[in-house]
Amino acid sequence: MSKGNKGGERTIFLADCQSFYASVEKADHPGLENKPVAVAGDPALRSGIILAACPVAKGYGVSTAERLGEALKKCPELIVMRPRMQHYINVSLQITKIYEEVTDLVEIFSIDEQFLDVTGSIPHFGDAMTIAETLQYKVLQQTGVKVRVGISSNKILAKIATDIWAKKNATGIFTLLPSAIEEYLWEQPVSKMFGVGSRMTAHFAKLGMYTIGEVARTPLPQLKQKFRARFGKQSDIHAEVMWRTANGLDDSPVTPGTFDTPPKSIGHMMTLPRDYAESSEVNTILMELTEEVCRDCRRKGYMASIVTVSCMCSPFDAPTGFSRQMKMPDPTNHTGTVFQAVKQLFYKFWDTMPVRRAGVMLSQFVDDETYQLTLFEDQVKARELEKVTDSIKDRFGNAAIVRASSLTTAGQAKVRSLKIGGHYK
Repeated sequence: MSKGNKGGERTIFLADCQSFYASVEKADHPGLENKPVAVAGDPALRSGIILAACPVAKGYGVSTAERLGEALKKCPELIVMRPRMQHYINVSLQITKIYEEVTDLVEIFSIDEQFLDVTGSIPHFGDAMTIAETLQYKVLQQTGVKVRVGISSNKILAKIATDIWAKKNATGIFTLLPSAIEEYLWEQPVSKMFGVGSRMTAHFAKLGMYTIGEVARTPLPQLKQKFRARFGKQSDIHAEVMWRTANGLDDSPVTPGTFDTPPKSIGHMMTLPRDYAESSEVNTILMELTEEVCRDCRRKGYMASIVTVSCMCSPFDAPTGFSRQMKMPDPTNHTGTVFQAVKQLFYKFWDTMPVRRAGVMLSQFVDDETYQLTLFEDQVKARELEKVTDSIKDRFGNAAIVRASSLTTAGQAKVRSLKIGGHYK
C-alpha cells in the first residue's frame, strides 16, 4: 500500500462522484437510466432546493442549488427523489473502501470527493492512468456511480484537473502536471479558479485580472498590496492563498482521518417551516438547538466555554439578523446551563421581527472529565441524568424522548430526528 514518496514527486488523485445523490438513486431504481432525475428537498418546508441533478436533467438546464419550482419549469418530466442521506453516506463509505484497496492514503474531502496519494501504489498496480481506470470500473460495478479523476503532483492541482477538465471529457480522467500549468491553467478565466466565486471574480475584474495567469504572474508582494487596497489590512493571507492556487502550489499531504481531529466548534442551524413571531415558539426552537449541540458535545467528550447564537429574520428580500457570542462562567455541556446563556444572547439582540432561521454553536472546548463543582447546582446528578437520556436516544432514536414543548406546532424535534444534515435519512 502507498506510504508516499519522500524523495520525489507525488502522484495525487482527486476522485469525484458524478451527480452523486442522483447517481445513487438511478443505480437503485432500474429504468431511470435515460430519464431526468433530481434529488431535492420538500418545498412545503422551505427546503425545495435541487441537491443533485443527473446529466440528463442538466441537459434541460436543471442545476444544483436552484429552486425545485424553477427546475420543473425547465423540465416538466423531471423525476424528483427525496434525499436519503444515511444511504448516501453508506455508499460514500463503500467507495472509500474501494479506494483503500489501492492505497491507505485516502482523505475524505466531501461526501462525493476524496483525495488519494497513489505514489507508492504505482509499482504494484500500474501507472496513474491504469489505477484511475481500475477505480472507475470498480466503483461503477459495485455502486453504479461514475467517478471522475483529476491527476497531478499535489492536491490543489488534482482538484483543478477534476473540476475544469475531468468533469468535462469523455474518459472522466485528466492529468495536469506542474509543467503544463502555463499552457492549460493560466489561459482559463479567473472564475474557474478553485475558491473563486462570482463575487471574487468581480473583485478580480476591478483589479484588472481576468485570467488565472494574470493572478499567477503578479508578484506576491504586489498582489498583497492590491488586496489591501481593496479588502483592508487583514487580506494578506487571502492574497497568498489566491496566488498559490493560481500557481498550483500546495505542500499539504493527503491525510487520512482528517475528520477525526478535534473540532473547533459544534453547531446546528435550523431553517423554520414558517416565520416564528412569538417568544414561546422561538424558545422551543432555541431549546431544541441547544439540546442537539450539547448532546453532540457530550458524545464527543467536550465541554464548551463559548456559546454563539445566530438568527435571520423576515422579510426575505430585506432580512435582518445577528450572530453574537459570549463566554460562559465555566465550561459546560449541560443543556439547561447553555440554554440560559442562549436565551440571554438571543433576547439581547433580537429585533422582534419574525424568525426564519436560528442557530446555536459551542466552541473553545475542554475535556468533559474535568469540570468545576459549584455550590448552586448538583452537576454530578445533572450529568448522570443527561447520560441516561443520551443513551436512550442513541438506542431508540432522537425522538424517543422529547420535551413537551417539542410536541407543539412550533416543535421540530420529531421532524429533525428523521434527518441528517437537514435532509431525510
